[in-house]
Amino acid sequence: MELNAIQSPLQAGQAVKRQAETISSGEAQESFKALLGNALSEVNTLQNESSQKTEALALGKPIELHDVMITGQKASVSLQATIEIRNKMVEAYQEIMRMQV
Repeated sequence: MELNAIQSPLQAGQAVKRQAETISSGEAQESFKALLGNALSEVNTLQNESSQKTEALALGKPIELHDVMITGQKASVSLQATIEIRNKMVEAYQEIMRMQV
């Protein structure tokens, strides 16, 4: 198992950040929407995979304990990163709403 396979949603967003200067606001909205959707989909996939492996271990199927633990930790780290990104987005929105026009 490669550790390079573990990616946070922030790493995926770096490519979009580099392109931000050259695209219109409509394109930026669609790009952000796609980025957010893909990140949430990836987190969901990791959570489902972790649940399946945990269930297989509990049922006594032939699966290695370390595989279950690694999968669980990947899912946990991915979920925590997503939660932190959400918190930062909410914080930025609240800061914008506090600005006086």
